[in-house]
Amino acid sequence: MARYFDVHPVDPQPRAVAQVAAMVRDDDALVAYPTDSSYALGCRLDSRTGPERIRRVRGLDDRHHFTLVCADFAQLGQLVQLDNAAFRAVKAATPGPWTFILRATKEVPRRLHHPRKKTVGVRIPDHPFVSALLRELGEPLLSSTLLLPGHDDPPTDGWAVKEELDAVVDAVVDAGDCGTEPTTVVDLSDGVPEVVRVGAGDPARFGWAAEG
Repeated sequence: MARYFDVHPVDPQPRAVAQVAAMVRDDDALVAYPTDSSYALGCRLDSRTGPERIRRVRGLDDRHHFTLVCADFAQLGQLVQLDNAAFRAVKAATPGPWTFILRATKEVPRRLHHPRKKTVGVRIPDHPFVSALLRELGEPLLSSTLLLPGHDDPPTDGWAVKEELDAVVDAVVDAGDCGTEPTTVVDLSDGVPEVVRVGAGDPARFGWAAEG
């Protein structure tokens, strides 16, 4: 049964943040948590069981790009290779509802790379609880949008998440409604921005225009 944490959406209680961080760090927990775009699933970067658990919950194959959720730009820069153009693009857009696909550095375990491209997704969310959790952890979270098989949108209600996933996650964090749009995903790995998913971030800043 998943533990349920009801946290303040603007000023999350330090005790609750510390308890969730301890579960992730010490118990290798899989956590459903709110972000600035939608609910997500998260675990330790070096978790041996977390990636496969996320794949099972979401019905994903091994080609899925996981996202490394970072506390700040300095932490992000240790995980991915940034040329000058990518540095400026990511710096200008973060924190916010964006995921950037870039070539991974040696700091990222190979099992988390895209098997062909050797890339990984990274992001810095703009959400009080996530920011507090990442500071408490002192390391990134391995994460993926909580989009369940057969559903068009991620869930928004913490209790609904707990009822749905009570047997397959270890903790659910509820900080109020966080929306249903996942991040906008931009692939910067080949030097030219390619918007591969349109979500909460305005893709126009990367040259994307809607058809019609």
